Formats: sequence, C-alpha cells, structure tokens
Amino acid sequence: MLVAQSLSLDLIRCLRPLVARMRVTCPDLAAQVVRAATSVGLNLGEGVHRAGADKRRAYRIAAAEAQEVKAALEIAAAWGALADADLADARALADRVGRLTFGLAR
Repeated sequence: MLVAQSLSLDLIRCLRPLVARMRVTCPDLAAQVVRAATSVGLNLGEGVHRAGADKRRAYRIAAAEAQEVKAALEIAAAWGALADADLADARALADRVGRLTFGLAR
C-alpha cells in the first residue's frame, strides 16, 4: 500500500465526525465530501495497477479530489456548519495526501 493510500484512509477517519456535523446544516456538501474523499482512495488504489499515462491520470484525479475535500471544508466553515478550529487535522491530512499524490502523478 502506498503511503498516500494509507493517509487517504486516515483522512476519511478524520472526516467522519466532521461529515456527521455537516449533514445537519449542509447535507449536500457533506455528501460531496464523502464522494471526494472516497474518490481519493479509489483512484490511488486504481493507479497502483496502471502504467504510464493511465497511472498519472488516476493520481492526478486523486490529487484533485483531495483539493476538493479541502475546498469543501473551507466552504462548510464559511457556512457555519463547522468551526474553523475543528478543521486543522483534516486540512493537514488532505494537504499531505494532495501533495504526495500530485508527486506521484508527475
């Protein structure tokens, strides 16, 4: 398992309580976070068994989805669904996953 794959699972675990809170006031945004975070892990898993341009494409998608998770968390905070202070760990994990995955795509 790639380090990025392991971190993507850590990210999902970190997001679970945040998504639960988001479902109260921003259910559509919560669902989007679930889809994006899931896509990170799935595309990393897919990329492991791809080669060449297909591998890079899977990793680029995973990196973009990690960025989407970060953006969705910021939007949730802007809407008041989450407290800014509660986002530090998820932000850091999403950022790390995104950086690692972007590196894999190069």
